[in-house]
Amino acid sequence: MICFRQPMATELNRSAAHTYCRSIAVLLLLWRNILIVRPEDIAVDDGVTSRKTPRDSSLRVAGDGEGSSFKVALFADLHFGENAWTDWGPQQDLNSVNVMSTVLDVERPGGDECSFKGTTRLELMRNEIMHSLLSYTGFGPRNLWPSVSNYVLTLVSPKRDPKSPLMFMYFLDSGGGSYPEVISSIQSEWFHNKSQEVNPDSSVPEIVFWHIPSKAYEKVAKKAVGKRTQCVGSMFQERVAAQEAEMGMMKLLKERPSVKAVFVGHNHGLDWCCPYEKMWLCYARHTGYGGYGNWARGARILEISDEPFSLKSWIRMENGTFHSEVVLAT
Repeated sequence: MICFRQPMATELNRSAAHTYCRSIAVLLLLWRNILIVRPEDIAVDDGVTSRKTPRDSSLRVAGDGEGSSFKVALFADLHFGENAWTDWGPQQDLNSVNVMSTVLDVERPGGDECSFKGTTRLELMRNEIMHSLLSYTGFGPRNLWPSVSNYVLTLVSPKRDPKSPLMFMYFLDSGGGSYPEVISSIQSEWFHNKSQEVNPDSSVPEIVFWHIPSKAYEKVAKKAVGKRTQCVGSMFQERVAAQEAEMGMMKLLKERPSVKAVFVGHNHGLDWCCPYEKMWLCYARHTGYGGYGNWARGARILEISDEPFSLKSWIRMENGTFHSEVVLAT
């Protein structure tokens, strides 16, 4: 099992949603017939930690038969470590782990190599890079800090020319807590330059992950309430708590026909996917037992298939059921 722990801030409760955040969302890559491929480890000294860390690595869908696919599970808003000095806090952590265990059991992961630790951004990243040998998490360029964990991963298929990847997956830090709740203009510039470098003609499908929804999600939500768009989901229980400002990222995404979907968390009462321009804007499903809200817990699953290419998604619940399946790209 390959684990990505994207350090994304989440809210303690509704009233504190914009002022105090201290937990993480987790991306777990699962697989069915998946082979992990990466170049020789390179020693990296990024000023925070130094070890042999995979860089510019690829994830590969193994096998050449029909039905081979690559899965991603989004575990959002885990809120680990809340009220650790009481009986309540640790029990919520156990409940959250049980949700993840159920989802992983049903979605058939390849092992139990992952561990979870709620902490500050830099400590989380340092622990991730130092101790999780199968992790593909990256700090990203230092000039983007205080934003951390801005990086891109490549999914390739043995059926294709190695120079023709199956998909690019971009991960960006949308702030929160003591950081501004934005994807900054310099992050947008980084995305523009990186996407032009790896996918200059937009011929390869792309998906993007961050935690706090952009203001585009507010626009989509208004249309959803008025039933003027074709959304797929089961929870429309609260307003979108969007980033503080739009600083160019959504404009770039709208201009790239290769971008198929954006995935966020942050709002515990929303789990929909809604069409926007030529892409989809999607929420993960609230996974953790900490934080606000008593809605049933679950996780969003993505499945990327090759020949023919497709990107599908659904919600897997704590009780093992699933719903809200949607085809995001073909």
